[in-house]
Amino acid sequence: MSNIPASRQHDILTLIRQEGSVTVSLLAEQFSVSELTIRRDLDHLAKKGLVERTHGGATARRNLPVEPDYLQKASEYPQEKAAIAEKVASFVEEGDTLYINSGSTTFEVIRAVVALEKRVTIVTNNIDAIYLCKESEIVRLILAGGIYRNRSHSVSGSLSSLIISQIHANKAIIGVDGFSPSAGLTTPILEEAETTRAMIEHTVGNVFVVAASNKIGVVSNFKTVSLDQVDALVTDEKGAEIVKQMEIPESLEIIVATNI
Repeated sequence: MSNIPASRQHDILTLIRQEGSVTVSLLAEQFSVSELTIRRDLDHLAKKGLVERTHGGATARRNLPVEPDYLQKASEYPQEKAAIAEKVASFVEEGDTLYINSGSTTFEVIRAVVALEKRVTIVTNNIDAIYLCKESEIVRLILAGGIYRNRSHSVSGSLSSLIISQIHANKAIIGVDGFSPSAGLTTPILEEAETTRAMIEHTVGNVFVVAASNKIGVVSNFKTVSLDQVDALVTDEKGAEIVKQMEIPESLEIIVATNI
């Protein structure tokens, strides 16, 4: 393998994409260079947005430029999403006002919250919440207005943000398309980023992000917020293992949901 910096960095990037993650010590041995040299290589690749730095190494960064179809997303990681939903619902208390944004994981969250049979208010842009809440006499559902998007089963945009600006929730439960230490929370749709950002900004309590492992290390087109604006990540066991290797804010709590 080449020890010319540009060639070596290309080979390192190829290896990271193949393996998913690497350590500095392993790369130093493989390329017969110092660990300091490898750290510089990884820092260079991270600055270019090609990898995510971890404690002692790096992981592959995956991009999501196009929003996947809702039904496709709903079919992925169903057990993990159900477990994540049950876990985050355990933090919901009687009388809570909750912001819950759109997404297949947050759909499961709404289902789990309704099943608690607690008097709560759910403020959401997830249109499918109507189906989940229609039989409940104690869950108060407030739908954010906006333009309907069939691909995400949601409404979003400036009208949603206008309604959200009038409500202060005491908890927010946020689904994401991408979770990255360097890029923060991201989504391929600008309006979805605006609506979710408004929810977070108008939450006076804890902000929970719910994400299965397939969202960790993913970066999409539009940033919602940085990770320092998130209090906790609720993820599956594999997701927790990945995140614990990353350089995340010390204040961000990692909550592991075991499959039910």
